[in-house]
Amino acid sequence: METEQEIEKQREYIGKVKEINKNKKLKYSILTMGCQLNENDSEKICGMLEEMEYTKTEDQKEADVAIFNTCCVRENAEDKLFGKLGELKKIKETKGTIIAIGGCMMQEKHITEKIKESYPYTDIIFGTHTLHKFPENLYKTIEEKRRQEDILDIEGKIYEGLPIKRDSKIKASVTIMNGCNNFCSYCIVPYVRGRERSRTPKAIIEEVKELAKQGYKEITLLGQNVNSYLRAEKNKKTLEISKLSEQENIIFEEYEGVNSFATLLKALNKIEGIERIRFVSPHPKDFTDDVIEAIANCDKVCKLVHLPLQSGNTKVLKEMNRKYTKEQYLNLVEKMKAKIQNLTLSTDIIVGFPGETEEEFEDTLDVVNKVKFEQVYMFIYSRRVGTLGDNMENQIPDEIKHKRFNKLKTLVESQIEENNQKYVGTIQKVLVEGTSKNNENMLTGRTDNNKVVIFEGNKNLIGKMIELKIVSEHMWYLKGKM
Repeated sequence: METEQEIEKQREYIGKVKEINKNKKLKYSILTMGCQLNENDSEKICGMLEEMEYTKTEDQKEADVAIFNTCCVRENAEDKLFGKLGELKKIKETKGTIIAIGGCMMQEKHITEKIKESYPYTDIIFGTHTLHKFPENLYKTIEEKRRQEDILDIEGKIYEGLPIKRDSKIKASVTIMNGCNNFCSYCIVPYVRGRERSRTPKAIIEEVKELAKQGYKEITLLGQNVNSYLRAEKNKKTLEISKLSEQENIIFEEYEGVNSFATLLKALNKIEGIERIRFVSPHPKDFTDDVIEAIANCDKVCKLVHLPLQSGNTKVLKEMNRKYTKEQYLNLVEKMKAKIQNLTLSTDIIVGFPGETEEEFEDTLDVVNKVKFEQVYMFIYSRRVGTLGDNMENQIPDEIKHKRFNKLKTLVESQIEENNQKYVGTIQKVLVEGTSKNNENMLTGRTDNNKVVIFEGNKNLIGKMIELKIVSEHMWYLKGKM
């Protein structure tokens, strides 16, 4: 009830700002950095702003409110933010633009201190746990003409019922949980998004049913570790209620039989109108048999599974605190391939983790050779203040990191070219998403395993699932024919 009252309070602030903005034709811009969870948060920020009578612009110079939704996983995100803030200074002086910065980076004290010291003209700083209060902070900025800083150092509650303005009318992301309990030594996420908190099954199922009514065909379930969905809540249920702190806001309750990630997949698979279900990101150590069985048996769950590797060497994995070995990872892959028909895999790999030797890096190449991933998201290790990895000795020189990265990239690209050949001549189901960015006369869509396909066709096909024959492959996309 407390969260419902808070949302009602924010809706009142939305109404107040809307009244102030009446007939002013104000605009907002938003720059989103980072993962799909950040993109989902930005959709909520856009939803709130549009209810407050702002319209979106891609030109920051036109914006009356400029928002940055930040990420702190990579160092280049910081450089990008500070560069953009510098550009906005003169625009703010002439136009009076309100500058708001939110997201993961704002949970890092050294970053917020730098912003306050070097960019004192910023107006709103909000963290990952206070996004829902954006209308209140904006209203106070307009009325009081002073900076609003709204950051919590503890896990925030999950607030349902925020307005949302989605970028697509066909595909939608649905957050099922926030935070992470894994504390991988390279990752800052548990420190900025807090511990795992799952949304209730009822809230998720109702959101997906509503999306289906609106005509959405594909959903992507989001979380830092989706296959531990509801685990923390079920553990809380074993505690006496009196031992729960005031911050514990969700007690586990089943809804439509959902008591785990596997049962959530099965429940969502039954919803009419939804044709595809994807999810990111699972953790290999939590990939239980019931999840594998759900993927295998649910016809709407895509058979491309994202299975983050990070490193192919057992010693490096231990240093990363990943809690599985090279052999365990490969065994899991073989088990999944045996049980899930037409399985394809994508992965994340970090190159140049502290202390990684050339021989240990070769283990990563060995896993890539054996698994033959459909997609590989490759990253050069980036030191993050506050993580265990940042304090480790034997940091790898940049030139060695780049050399290894290029070696991995060459291998991955050779495999993609080889993998693509198997699609030529086949019939693939494609969800048509729109016109091609590079050719307005062509349509574009994606297959079940996330391959981009371009083809000639009528625009009335947009939003529909159709069958295409693949006639050629072009590394990063396939070409299809009706």
